[in-house]
Amino acid sequence: MKKFLIGEISERYGISQDTLRYYDKAGLLPFVKKNSAGRREFTEDDLGYIEVIDCLKRSGIAVKEIAKFMDWCVAGDPTLPQRYAFMTEQEAALEQKIHELQAQLDFLRWKKWYYQTANEAGTETIFFKAGTRQVDAKWHQKYLATTRE
Repeated sequence: MKKFLIGEISERYGISQDTLRYYDKAGLLPFVKKNSAGRREFTEDDLGYIEVIDCLKRSGIAVKEIAKFMDWCVAGDPTLPQRYAFMTEQEAALEQKIHELQAQLDFLRWKKWYYQTANEAGTETIFFKAGTRQVDAKWHQKYLATTRE
């Protein structure tokens, strides 16, 4: 079976060697063996684990939680229910984050449109209710109508 050194894994997945060493010390790489020179050697079987770790980390999951998950992976079939439950929980958490980020992006786009329109008019007072600095709700509705087209 082909073996890979840490530099090859780093390049292949865009994860720094220092990060991979940290992951090993934190228990995320219990499957990695060291050669006679003490260098980490990854096998082709390990590559799937690296992809899982990278995905979980990029999803914002704590290293401690990923380490627990990796221990379950190494333990094998008896931990399938725990791994499934973990993935289900992480999926729900990530969907919630996406929902929150989408709401923030929607608001940012509304404000971008607001400022673009104000710049074109030379003033933002076009948006205000008479005698106030409060934005008239009709403008937000107008914006929403333009995004549906």
